[in-house]
Amino acid sequence: MSLYLTLFWIFFKIGLFGFGGGYAIAAMIQDEVVYNHGWLTVAEFTDIMAISQVTPGPIAINCATYVGYSVTESIWGAALATFASCLGPFILVCLVVVGLQKVKHNKYVEAAFGGIRPVVIGLIASAALMLANGENFIDLYSYIIFAVVAIASLLRANPIFLLLLCGIAGYFLY
Repeated sequence: MSLYLTLFWIFFKIGLFGFGGGYAIAAMIQDEVVYNHGWLTVAEFTDIMAISQVTPGPIAINCATYVGYSVTESIWGAALATFASCLGPFILVCLVVVGLQKVKHNKYVEAAFGGIRPVVIGLIASAALMLANGENFIDLYSYIIFAVVAIASLLRANPIFLLLLCGIAGYFLY
């Protein structure tokens, strides 16, 4: 199977079955591009996740774009991975909107959505734990930055402000 077809299939599957947004599907992306195919190292994937977070737009789509470019070293790989990651959700949304309008007040449908919510939270927690590795926590400063940002986030600090501050701190510390 060609590299482009494999890239399309991977991001189509991830887009189709990845619920909960970019953080929730980070584990799926990492599993495919780092462990299953060996296209990227853990450090390279972590860098792509960081860039995807600070670039405007959805994290999952940004990540697909950067991975597609990194793997193929071409704009076509970036465009293909981006398109593939959007195609599955587009198809699903079209199908679900039609069907959900007919059954949105059904008690079974409401119960199913009640069961899906905790799964999404678990997937997001999994992504956070996956990124908490020795390659990201390299010294005492990285633990301090993490602790300060975690506390500030719980106190509802502006995430853009936190990203800017951490970028400045990283520039001077590293």
